[in-house]
Amino acid sequence: MDRDCQNQDPKQQLVWAAATRETLRVLEGKWKIAIIVQLFAARAPVRFSELERRIEGVNQKMLIQQLKDLEKEGIVTRTVYPQVPPKVEYTLTGKGYALGPSIKALVNWALGQRPVESELIEPDLAE
Repeated sequence: MDRDCQNQDPKQQLVWAAATRETLRVLEGKWKIAIIVQLFAARAPVRFSELERRIEGVNQKMLIQQLKDLEKEGIVTRTVYPQVPPKVEYTLTGKGYALGPSIKALVNWALGQRPVESELIEPDLAE
């Protein structure tokens, strides 16, 4: 649902500011956006080890913590398969997929802030 962001009602603006703060709290963390982008790009469940490879610079402990936070917020689902060695996969939930247009807009905005050379790859996020 599109909102009239030019609404001059101060009460409505406070509601939007509060909602935005809550959303940013859910997404705050150095690696959460990178995790979400990788799960969108994969368009399928991703094993933990694959996420670790795809997100340059993240350590295992931090990736586990960020994934737990996203799972607690209902953004990702964790599936554990009872086998040896353990197989764990992550996928976006419906709530996670609903972030698609916002994540795509954020990626496009971020690429627009960089030099022209970095705009070579258009984000291909499922919506």
